[in-house]
Amino acid sequence: MRSTSAATALAVLFSSAALSVVAAGTASAQSAVLGTPVGLVADSAVKRVFVADEANGRILATDYNGTLVDLNVGFGDVSDLAVSDDGATLYAAQASGHAILALDAATLEIKTTYDIGAGATPHEVAFTGGRLWFSYRTEDTDGFHGNLGSVDPAATDPAAAVTLGQLPETVAPYYNSGLLGANPAVPGLLTYADSGDSPGAVNLLDVSGATPQLVAKTDGGRYSSDVDLLPGTSQVLWNGYRKLNYADGTFTEGSGLTETGWFGDVSPSGLIAQVYDRHVNVYKAGSATPVRRFDAGNSTMGAVAWAPDSSRVFALAGNYDNTYTLKAFSGPALSVPALTVNAPASAARAKKLTVTGKITASVALPAGSRLAVTRTDLESPNGKALASATVKADGTYSFSDTPPAGGTVTYKVSFAGDAEHTAVSASDKVAVSRAAASLSLNNNGKLYNYGADVKFTAHLGTTYKNRSVKIYADPFGGDKGKKLIKTGKVDSHGNIAGWVDMTRDTAVSAVFDGDARYAPKTVKATAYARVKISTAVSKHYKTAKIGSTSYYWFHKNTDPVFTTTMTYYPGREHRLDVQVYYQGTWYSTDSEYFALGTSGKSAVRLGAPGESGIRARLRSVYVNGSSGDTVNSTTYGGWKYIYFSN
Repeated sequence: MRSTSAATALAVLFSSAALSVVAAGTASAQSAVLGTPVGLVADSAVKRVFVADEANGRILATDYNGTLVDLNVGFGDVSDLAVSDDGATLYAAQASGHAILALDAATLEIKTTYDIGAGATPHEVAFTGGRLWFSYRTEDTDGFHGNLGSVDPAATDPAAAVTLGQLPETVAPYYNSGLLGANPAVPGLLTYADSGDSPGAVNLLDVSGATPQLVAKTDGGRYSSDVDLLPGTSQVLWNGYRKLNYADGTFTEGSGLTETGWFGDVSPSGLIAQVYDRHVNVYKAGSATPVRRFDAGNSTMGAVAWAPDSSRVFALAGNYDNTYTLKAFSGPALSVPALTVNAPASAARAKKLTVTGKITASVALPAGSRLAVTRTDLESPNGKALASATVKADGTYSFSDTPPAGGTVTYKVSFAGDAEHTAVSASDKVAVSRAAASLSLNNNGKLYNYGADVKFTAHLGTTYKNRSVKIYADPFGGDKGKKLIKTGKVDSHGNIAGWVDMTRDTAVSAVFDGDARYAPKTVKATAYARVKISTAVSKHYKTAKIGSTSYYWFHKNTDPVFTTTMTYYPGREHRLDVQVYYQGTWYSTDSEYFALGTSGKSAVRLGAPGESGIRARLRSVYVNGSSGDTVNSTTYGGWKYIYFSN
C-alpha cells in the first residue's frame, strides 16, 4: 500500500512541475496535464488509479494501463488522496476548504463533505482501522501546531464523524502537519512522522481502539520524507531504503536495502517499490537486493504506488519538459532472466554440432528447468521444435543437433517464464555448408550484328529440390536497368533459355537461388553488339566500275557529300576515314570524328580536288570509347569508292 508522504516530498521538491497522465491504451485514448501532482493511489474495487492536481483542483482516474477514464474538477487545493479498505470511497484532503471529501470511487462524485473547522488545514490522509485518518495544522497565539484527526465513515452525521486532537500525550504536537502511512495488511497501525524542515521524530500509532496509542517512536534528528509499514514484520521502511525495528517499543536501526532510495511504497503482500533518480527498484519481502528494475523517467521520478493485488506498480515518470507521465508496470515482482545462446559460427551440413548457453536471473532458476529449442532453416522457415534443453544448477545448458539443411540456420532458445520469472528468448546463427551447384551460360564473348535475336541458354546440374533458374539481361549504359527475361524450372536436360534483342553490349546472368543442400550460384556471360551503320553518297553524276569495283563518279570541281546513318546514343560521334589510291596502294589521308544528330544522321562534304583522275574511298566507323560512349562494340561501315573526272 502506498504512503501519501511520497506525494508530500514531491510537492516540496518539484512544486513547479506538471504531470502528464498519458493514455496508453488506444489511439483515441486521452491525456491530461497536472500542475502539481499529489496523492497517487490505486483502488482494487474499481481497478482505477487516482491522482490529484493540487494547483488546479482536479482529480483524475486512469485504468490499470494508465489510460485516462475519468476527470472531475472544482475541488480546490487537494493535498492528498486515500482509498477505503473496500475500495468504494476515495477520500481527498481539501486544504483551502478545511474539509475531508468522500467521493464515489466509480464516478468521482462527492458523497459527503466533512468539515474539520476553519482553523484546521488538512494535509495528508490514510485509511486504517475502519477510519479515515488525517494530519492537520492549526494556528493560535503560540504559533502553528500539527495534530491528528479522524473521520468515522459509519457515522450518519458528518459533523459527529470528525474527531480532532487525537495525537497521544506522549507524542508532542509538531509545528508542521504530519506524514501518514498505512497498509491494509497491517490493520490498525498508522505511522505519523514530522514533515517539517527541522529534523523530527517517527511515531507508530495503534489506532484500532477508541483512541490512538503510541507503539514506538524515535528521538529527533531524522528528516522524514516517507515512512511505510512492512507487513509480516515489526518494521517500517524509512525514506525508501532504511528499515527501523519497533518490536521492543522503540525504533532501532535494522538492515537496509542495497540501493539508495528517495521514497517508496509497500504492497499488502510486502513487496517494496523504491524510487530513485530515473528508475523504480522492486524488492521481494525480506530481500535487500532488487528483484527487478524499471527505467522509467527521462529526467527524474515522481511518486510510486502499488496495485492492491501487487499485479502492477504505478509510477510518475519525469520528462525533460517538467511533466510527468503515469506509467504502469506489470509483473513487477518477476525476475528478468538473461539468456545467452552460443552456436558455432560455421558447421558442415548433416554433421552434429553443439550449442551451449547460460540463463541467469536475480532469482536463480531451479536446476532441471526446461528451455524450448527451435531450429529455423531453409527446410523449416517457420521453425521446427527440437528437444528441450535442461538447465543445470549453475544455469548452463547445452544440446546437440544435426542440421539437415545448409545455409543460415538459427537456433532459438526460450524460457516461458514461471511464477517468479518473466519469459525470455535468445538466438544465434550458424553458417551451415552446402554443396556447390553446377551452372553455366552460353554465348560469352560473342559478337552480334545490331538487332540480332540471340538465345541464351543456362544449364543447371544436380541440385536437391530447387530446379528454378532466373535469367537477367543488363544492357550497357546507364539509361537501362537490369531486367528479368526468363524465370522458371529447367527442362529434363537441365536447360532454360531466354532471348535478348542485341541492340547494345549486354551482360547476361543466370541465377540459381540455391536450396537446402546446394549453395546459390550466379554465372555471367557478356555478349557484344555492333551498331547499325550505313553511308550514302550524293552529288555524283553517275556510277560505273573501274575494274571490278563500283565507283561514284564526280566532276573534278564538285564537292561530294557523304551522309552517315548510325544507331543514335546521346553524345555519340562517328569517325570518317578517307583513303586515296596511288600506284596500286590505298593511303590514309584523314580520319575525323563528327557528331550525330538526334536522328542518328551526319552529313559531311568532301572538298573538290579541281583535277581529274583521282580515286578515293571513305567509310564511317563507330569506335567503342572514342565515339563518345561504350555501349556498343566497334563497328566498321563499308567503303564507298569515288572517282573524279573532267
